[in-house]
Amino acid sequence: MEARALTSDTFWEVDVPVMMGADHPAPEGIPPLIYFQTSGSTGVPKWIGLSREALQVSARTVNEHLGVTRESCWVLTLPLHHVGGFGVASRTWQAGCRMVSFEGKWDPFRFVQWIVGQGGTHLSLVPTQVHDLAAAGLRAPASLEAVVVGGGILMEDTGRAARELGWPVLASYGMTEAGTQIATQRLELLDQPYVKEPIDLLACWEARDGKTGRIEIRGDALFSGILKHGGDQWKYEARSGDWFATSDSGLVEGRKLRITGRTDALVKILGELVDPVAVEAALISQAAGLVAPGQAVVVAIEDTRAGNKLVLAHEKSVKRELLELALEAYHASCPGYCRIKDLVAVEGIPKSPLGKPLRKELSRIIAQGSI
Repeated sequence: MEARALTSDTFWEVDVPVMMGADHPAPEGIPPLIYFQTSGSTGVPKWIGLSREALQVSARTVNEHLGVTRESCWVLTLPLHHVGGFGVASRTWQAGCRMVSFEGKWDPFRFVQWIVGQGGTHLSLVPTQVHDLAAAGLRAPASLEAVVVGGGILMEDTGRAARELGWPVLASYGMTEAGTQIATQRLELLDQPYVKEPIDLLACWEARDGKTGRIEIRGDALFSGILKHGGDQWKYEARSGDWFATSDSGLVEGRKLRITGRTDALVKILGELVDPVAVEAALISQAAGLVAPGQAVVVAIEDTRAGNKLVLAHEKSVKRELLELALEAYHASCPGYCRIKDLVAVEGIPKSPLGKPLRKELSRIIAQGSI
């Protein structure tokens, strides 16, 4: 589906189901929602269904939070079948403003040259893209007012380097089930050095600390249900209850969030619960911004003695000496059960279309020795 179609009145007023990015028509009899494909913690594909009303609540709230007006211009850099890219189109329609799309393979130099002539004011990027822009020393176009960074954690060294180059980066937290953003830092913070947390809860959301350690959310932009395919049949399951337990652990401090990790990523090592993603963030921070997100990934591999062990997989383009120095600094203060046991070079880290590392696939590759 083209971006132009998503910014038309017809798309938002018609009451039919739409499966974004699907190569087949929507099955008969399912609710008239907008469905986005994602993979659960088990890796089984599922489709998250959101109503048009929920998506517009999200769009309107994000626009208000970021100061978007009819004179603004959203820049599309993410695929439309992903809720992050779709969100740019829905915000454009809601605000009645302009939208421009960056086509082709990501290239930071070409991107900056292109956007200078477009007059873009707002865009969403993933941490890898911000790293590329900062590492290349590329200054931001003067027209930019806000860059929402999602799809992972933007390290503080990279965020501060980007802000020094004029990129108005704001950390965000969101998910498909919420129609994109749940929390996004305020524009007022752009006058200060970048920090990755806390992140401000958007006006349409409530959040609380769940009994199971997961952050729970409630709001009018929440998904309606889940569509799954098993065998030859499709099955739709409506969401139950007002509150939704995310897969993320963290702290809710009034209207601010601090995300500490993913509960579905925790593993037991020597009897202790360990989050490989949190270990990775602590380790990469020791590399002083010289390693791009997704170039070095910490995964857990089964171990006979310890239950699991942590392995650092890195692309061969990353200098091993740099990672060894970062490991030395990290190991100087981490507890024993959080130590990295192996350093493995791979041709490439398997990633999603948005550049997120596919950790389960990477663990399987390393465990099988097929690197």
